[in-house]
Amino acid sequence: MPVEIEMRARFTQDVHDRLVALLRQGGDDLGPDDKLIHFYVLPDQLLKVTENISAGTAKISLKESRIGRGAAFPETEFALAPDDIPTAVRLFDALGYAETRHEAYTRRHNYRYDGVEIAVKWSGAWGHHAEFEVLLPDGASDAARAEAVVRITDVAGALGVTLMTEDELAAFTAAFEAGERQRKEREERKGREAGEERRGSGEREESERWATGIR
Repeated sequence: MPVEIEMRARFTQDVHDRLVALLRQGGDDLGPDDKLIHFYVLPDQLLKVTENISAGTAKISLKESRIGRGAAFPETEFALAPDDIPTAVRLFDALGYAETRHEAYTRRHNYRYDGVEIAVKWSGAWGHHAEFEVLLPDGASDAARAEAVVRITDVAGALGVTLMTEDELAAFTAAFEAGERQRKEREERKGREAGEERRGSGEREESERWATGIR
């Protein structure tokens, strides 16, 4: 399967604006690429159901690694009809992955600069960030992978962007996942409490009807 060499950076609005200006001046503008992603964080993989809002397409993809565990991401993907996205999500939920599912809208614009594809993004969890990618063919050698990492690092440096280390990526994603678990637990607790309150209210109303003879 093809191998994506990916490296990432998070930055401020000022850095975003400067980066976009440089890419417009010296790179190729590949256009908007906004996405709504349902992603399942598995122990050693990342499974995604992606709606490409800009292109009106959809796909399912499986990355054979996770963010924070190296820059190489072997990936398998196939196209999906956009109308089938809810069915795909229900299917993966039913297979036992529901607890690992998260959703994210990502505003994204793609560029190519000196052989590196750069997606300039914004999302609620990541804020302003970018993904630098070189796509390698199936069976790419370790030397080719290392060369791609060097190319990405050089391009990021030329554009004034500081790439995140693997430790920083791992810490960031772990904090995100922990926050999502806490959010889901709060929502489930509120749902249980609301259900208990509705049941209690129904029981009180039933008791009052018995007491007043209204049946």
